[in-house]
Amino acid sequence: MSYETLTHTLDDGVLTITLDRPEQLNAFTVTMADELERSFREVNDNDDVRAVIVTGAGRAFCAGMDLSVGGNVFGLDESKRPGLADMDDLADPRVAQVRDTGGRVTLAIHDCRKPVIAAINGPAVGIGATMTLAMDARLVSQKARFGLVFGRIGIVPEAASTWFLPRIVGMADAIDLMLSADILDAEQTVARRLANGVHGTDELLGAAKELADRWTKGRSPVGVALTRQMIRRNSAYEHPVEAHRVDSLAMFWTSVGDGKEGVAAFLGKRAPEYQGRASQLPDFYDEWLSRGQ
Repeated sequence: MSYETLTHTLDDGVLTITLDRPEQLNAFTVTMADELERSFREVNDNDDVRAVIVTGAGRAFCAGMDLSVGGNVFGLDESKRPGLADMDDLADPRVAQVRDTGGRVTLAIHDCRKPVIAAINGPAVGIGATMTLAMDARLVSQKARFGLVFGRIGIVPEAASTWFLPRIVGMADAIDLMLSADILDAEQTVARRLANGVHGTDELLGAAKELADRWTKGRSPVGVALTRQMIRRNSAYEHPVEAHRVDSLAMFWTSVGDGKEGVAAFLGKRAPEYQGRASQLPDFYDEWLSRGQ
């Protein structure tokens, strides 16, 4: 399938999605939003993929929204006057040009059944930064810059970043990062707990691939998918008993599935040969996700 703003490369189970508008510093557009959302929805059904890396072509990761386009640069319909009630059904076509495009992307990343790693090779500003907050790890090159700069242009944080960011850095630091709107260099990005580590430019993708392998190679695809979603969703419940309900179902179905092979491989001192597929999770999974929406 062809893409206008992205390239896809699959190597040994790791899909690398490259933001591919280098002459525009990979600036974000509505088309890029559509293609990223589609990519992360479709990867759930692709059992050839065990992990996803996102990076940028050229010298930038993503320089934020492309502010050079005509009309409303965020792709929104200025003739509408929406309120909270209008947002009840996000699938309603009437709110398609009210919904934040970045949020469509980060919700798709959040729902992804495969671990997602950002390899931030250069400037990541605005949506270029907030889209990575929905990912599971952020690695930065020495040339990376990270900026939550919304306050500088009179808008608010988007891409559901006010949900993701406090979970990564805590409430006080989230408020400071958003309101100060500073652009951080690579070392500052790591110091503020926004990234896992700094790597040489030529070593960045290798480090991201190594992390993807450490998380997923030789692991049950079903176990990885369920674990990722359990950590993301169970921690948001008000009481641990809700996590217990999900844990119980997930443990039951993995114990009668890939868990049997995992135990046999451990006892036999051999590598496991898991047969489960992330595209075919237990029946409770879709019901569980729908309750949280």
